[in-house]
Amino acid sequence: MKLFRCDQIRNIDEYTVANEPVSSAALMERAAQQLFFRIREKYDKSSRFVIFAGPGNNGGDGLALARMLSAGGYDVAVYSVDLPGKKSNDRELNRLRLENETSLKLIYIRESNPLPLLLPGEIVIDAIFGSGLTRAAEGFLSEIISFINKSGCEIISVDIPSGLFGEDNSKNLDGTIIEADFTLSFQFPKISFMFAENLKYSGEYAVLPIGLHEDAIRNTKSRYSFLEKKDIKPILRVRLRIDHKGVFGHGLLIAGSYGKIGASVMAAGAALRSGIGLLTCNIPACGYQIVQTSVPEAMVITDAVTNFISSAIDTELYSSVGVGPGLGIDPKTQKALFDLLNSCKKPMVIDADALNILSIHKEWLSLIPAGSILTPHPKEFERIAGSSSNGFERIEMQLKFSLDHNCIVILKGSNSSISTPGGQLFFNSTGNPGMATGGSGDVLTGIILSLLAQGYSSEEAAIAGVFLHGMAGDIAVGKNSFESLLASDIINNIGNAFNEVRSI
Repeated sequence: MKLFRCDQIRNIDEYTVANEPVSSAALMERAAQQLFFRIREKYDKSSRFVIFAGPGNNGGDGLALARMLSAGGYDVAVYSVDLPGKKSNDRELNRLRLENETSLKLIYIRESNPLPLLLPGEIVIDAIFGSGLTRAAEGFLSEIISFINKSGCEIISVDIPSGLFGEDNSKNLDGTIIEADFTLSFQFPKISFMFAENLKYSGEYAVLPIGLHEDAIRNTKSRYSFLEKKDIKPILRVRLRIDHKGVFGHGLLIAGSYGKIGASVMAAGAALRSGIGLLTCNIPACGYQIVQTSVPEAMVITDAVTNFISSAIDTELYSSVGVGPGLGIDPKTQKALFDLLNSCKKPMVIDADALNILSIHKEWLSLIPAGSILTPHPKEFERIAGSSSNGFERIEMQLKFSLDHNCIVILKGSNSSISTPGGQLFFNSTGNPGMATGGSGDVLTGIILSLLAQGYSSEEAAIAGVFLHGMAGDIAVGKNSFESLLASDIINNIGNAFNEVRSI
């Protein structure tokens, strides 16, 4: 699914009105019907709704919804946030329909009037401002938003929480944004929903199809996409009956140090569960028995030093190389990574302590082989690329880093983002909070190493690897709980993730 800036979404709306053809009022009616259908699925008629409608089209959506809820037998109160200036035409059309077709009384909220009483158990529908807002709410508007947030009521936002910008919120103000429990977004998620700091505003969100014109969606260019199962299925390769292990590559995993051999075990297990033909683990000597016992399917080469990797081995015979899990940052390990970067010209998966070493020696970033895949979490990314004030600024830095160093960056977290040297950025839709556990990142490294070994392109390996990793975690947590999820549970469900993707 493409993700668009809010100005692009408005253009797609206008194209739909002009070319479907459908009137803007009919498009608003279509959107309100989708809101009504979703609310009817979730709430019975004992629920009482309080709708706050602003002066623009978002308010028009709210007024149309109020009419439908009333006709559906729901208990509804409707408040119009009365602000100076012109009301949108479609909003006013729906005000007239509300007054003429229902017995609901539209109550006006003005700066000079006291705010209404909200009772426990009422459900607030926030339809004050949509995605067109370009500056922080202030004054009377800020008071209304604060009042709703402090009411203790469940809050549903229409399209986007009022006060939240659709992309960059670096100039927004805390306390001036609705903190929704649920957001019902039209046609696409908003880009700002992808960033962890905005979760307290969007809450859980659902995307409601409103029939925007497919030609406009297809022909509108965007650097942002949201990964779904239908995007991953065509990437996955089908095995033939005549295939053998030599077809699926031989990967080299360079990992582990004293006390962190488990990282090697996790990454190796994930690589083997993801279809690699052969896997060799280059580990310090202290991990030999552990890896041979825990992952007997893998081959092992031990370093001359007992507790850490001290030298780089020849990578020429291997289809793919992964480095970093549990590696440590001993000075000899740093030198070994330098030698590896100088000698290996094929794309690598670079993770964990390999990234930390690069943050110590930023001049080595120029040695990263073209097409390599870096898998930092936000702190690791900050160490190699610099600090950022919010999620939007961070992904802009991520895109620039990928371009500057001709590599793919997977920025791990909620809605992990994948940037390419070509300027595209993909947000992942799978994964859950239970995956915030030690070893989860090592599993991702193993999956991607495996896919690279099998001949997937760097972009394919990164995109499919992140999605399958999250899907395996989602399947695993369905059998456990967020709290009990282990990295090994993710490994054990990688096969189920492949099956789930292929099932559509």
